[in-house]
Order: sequence, then structure tokens, then C-alpha cells
Amino acid sequence: MAQYVRDVMTPTVTAVRPDASLVEAAQLMRAQDIGDVLVAQDGALVGVLTDRDITLRAVAEGVDPLTVSCQAVCTPDPVTVGPDEEIAEAVTLMRRYAVRRLPVVAGGRPLGIVSLGDLAQERDPGSALADISRAAPDTWPGVAPA
Repeated sequence: MAQYVRDVMTPTVTAVRPDASLVEAAQLMRAQDIGDVLVAQDGALVGVLTDRDITLRAVAEGVDPLTVSCQAVCTPDPVTVGPDEEIAEAVTLMRRYAVRRLPVVAGGRPLGIVSLGDLAQERDPGSALADISRAAPDTWPGVAPA
């Protein structure tokens, strides 16, 4: 059983510039079938932007997603975890801050991300959350995937 964040994290980073539009971020999320991107400037983590952030902080407020920057809507200075932290620490942070994803950072640079689903697959592979996390994404009927 894995003990460290580095053993369960998604070791790729999908990032956007702080000045990228929300449309750019949403298109990237769609193309990569992900629900979040890291907002980074010169390799340093600035924030985390989720599909929920775009929906609730921008679209629901009636702002133009073509003109609003990712930095204006993202969660700034997100809670992070190091790759050499124990999985239990990631779980504790997720509970304490009520977050579903933690950027994995070393030396101020994002290395990956660990999600609630990653932890469920490791800790309780037979759980409903682990099954959902492993499943292929749904597509809308009649809509071809991007």
C-alpha cells in the first residue's frame, strides 16, 4: 500500500497563465478531460481554477468568460502538499480545508495533483468513489467528445 503522496498523485501538471481567459481554461479542461487547472506564473503556483469556480464565480455572476482572467476567478494561494508527505497528511488537509484536490508542490513548483479520487482508489479500491474515479467520463448523447 502506498504511503506517500508521490505514490498516488497524478504526476502531470496542467497549468494556465494568470492572464488566460476562462474560455481558454475551460477549453483546456475539456480537451484534457479534467476538472481543474493550476494557475502558474513563471513556474510558480498562483492558484487553482476548477470547473466549479468558472460556473459559480463567473458564469453565475454574468461575467464574460472571454474577458475575465483565470487569476480573477481562481482560488489564490491554495493549500498544497509535498510529494514526500504521507498520504494521511493529504487526507487531513482535505478534511480541514474541505477541498477535493491538492496541488503537489516542491520548492514552490507544482509537480502534480492529488485528488480525493486518487486517495479513494489507494485506500478503498472497492468504494463507490474509487469506481467513479476509475470510470471513463460520461458524454452527452449526440455530442462527440472533443
